[in-house]
Amino acid sequence: MAFHIFNRRKHKIDNTSLKYGIGLVTYTDPKGMISEQFKTVRTNIQFSSVDKKLKSLLFTSSDPSEGKSTISNNMAVTWADQGSKVILVDADLRRPTVHKTFSVSNRKGLSNYLLGNATLEEIIQPTVVDGLYVITSGPIPPNPAELLGSMRTQDLLVRLVDKFDLLILDAPPVNTVTDAQVLAARVDGTILVVPQGIADKAGVLHAKEALKTVNANILGAIMNRVTEQKSGGYYGGSYYGGYYGGYYGADKQK
Repeated sequence: MAFHIFNRRKHKIDNTSLKYGIGLVTYTDPKGMISEQFKTVRTNIQFSSVDKKLKSLLFTSSDPSEGKSTISNNMAVTWADQGSKVILVDADLRRPTVHKTFSVSNRKGLSNYLLGNATLEEIIQPTVVDGLYVITSGPIPPNPAELLGSMRTQDLLVRLVDKFDLLILDAPPVNTVTDAQVLAARVDGTILVVPQGIADKAGVLHAKEALKTVNANILGAIMNRVTEQKSGGYYGGSYYGGYYGGYYGADKQK
């Protein structure tokens, strides 16, 4: 079964998100149709792992500007609205946006902690959303992959999973750098964000294979920027067949 995240934008996100952050529709319009779609996706993700409760999730995409920050940030809001204590980490140390989205300081963040220049307490920040906390990227380092692959990162993830109900990582695209692969091997589940009409099928397949090489637990894919016309007239419903769906469990991927 697949559910769509509807969005009428037809082109790739430009640098606007880097300057102003992304739109939090789940916060500004919590009763709206798109917010309801996010809630449906949340439910599907929760039921995608029956044997083990998901405590850490990574959201990524095959290429840049495909909406993975929009999806991960709004999903974080949706989980917090459910009553969970959520920590959202901006693990994109090359093109960070979380500090802009939530209007918080980026003076100290993930990079500071990984370099040993800040404590965990110093980098966790509350947001306007009850129950949702963030760790921003911090200053952009010259060696993101090395930092993210360090034992200090592993220790941080363990501490955050113990401290919060859910850890969400906003990771870089898979096909451009190795950062997402490094992190995907250390979380309970990974989800690919796939914009309809933009993502290249070969690129998505390549990203999936790259994640599989590190034994990442790929839970499925979320299709965003879907219109009524593109989805064949189904408005917020489900359909079978095709390669992607709004949320596809791993068993639906081919």
